[in-house]
Amino acid sequence: MYTVAWVNRSIAMKKVSFREALAQIVREDPRYDEQAYVFLREALDFTIHRLEKPTEGPGRHVSGQELLDGVRAYALQEYGPMAYRVLTTWGVESCRDLGEVVFNLVEKGILGKTENDSRADFEAGYSFEEAFRRPFRATTLTSTPAHRLTESDSLNS
Repeated sequence: MYTVAWVNRSIAMKKVSFREALAQIVREDPRYDEQAYVFLREALDFTIHRLEKPTEGPGRHVSGQELLDGVRAYALQEYGPMAYRVLTTWGVESCRDLGEVVFNLVEKGILGKTENDSRADFEAGYSFEEAFRRPFRATTLTSTPAHRLTESDSLNS
């Protein structure tokens, strides 16, 4: 289960802000754009609110699957048909990538976790293609061909 650790944590024995921690994370792991981390934190807040979790305490935690569902809903709400493009531009191309972003934040003390939480929670997530592209794909309508008027039909009218 994951939760936002709103208090500043100590990195290298000094207090750092969320932005400073992000800068350090991106320097250490450049796979993901800083915006991916900001988005993840916003998606977590969205998920907590959506699930009507308490504002603090152990009941505030969400499971990996709940977070993945919240990320999908939040991305579609915020970016609509551009969600896939936005996430992949930030380097986030799969649920596994979301897990990496989460655990980078956990390791810096930005997010909390329980002893049962792991990166594996994000392995069996959804396909980004299905989650972010399919809802906007044009569907093919099957219809019967229009009636063709023959010359005799138009003469009989």
